[in-house]
Amino acid sequence: MSMSMHGEVVLNERKDLVWELLRQPEVLKACIPGCEAVEQTSDSAYSAAVRVKLGPVSAKFRGNVNLSSGDISDEYVISGKGDGGIVGMASGNAKVNLSECAEGTLLVYKVEAQISGKMMQMGSRLIDSVMRKMADEFFTNFARKLA
Repeated sequence: MSMSMHGEVVLNERKDLVWELLRQPEVLKACIPGCEAVEQTSDSAYSAAVRVKLGPVSAKFRGNVNLSSGDISDEYVISGKGDGGIVGMASGNAKVNLSECAEGTLLVYKVEAQISGKMMQMGSRLIDSVMRKMADEFFTNFARKLA
């Protein structure tokens, strides 16, 4: 099953600081809902463990995430793949664009994800709702870190 999501958020900080904080494992761990661990494995790669609740089912996903750019840029791609054991697998990528605005930085994202396994039985509405809630929580937490 394929899913997509997009959105934008205004962050009250400079673009270079936003980019730097988006690459720090301790910031990511604090901001990602259900995140139990984030470890930077190279300049542009991370491993992570995230617990996700999908309706009545809770699953721990372990996976890897890669950034397409290691420099401050206007746009980069985050790609990743996670294994949730018997619940299934998820993979996808996100295009992220950072631009300066009057309030600080405008972050625009577009996510394309694919899921397989028992998660597909949960239905696209539930999974879409969980994805949106997690994205909203991440950016709320991230904005607090910047404040």
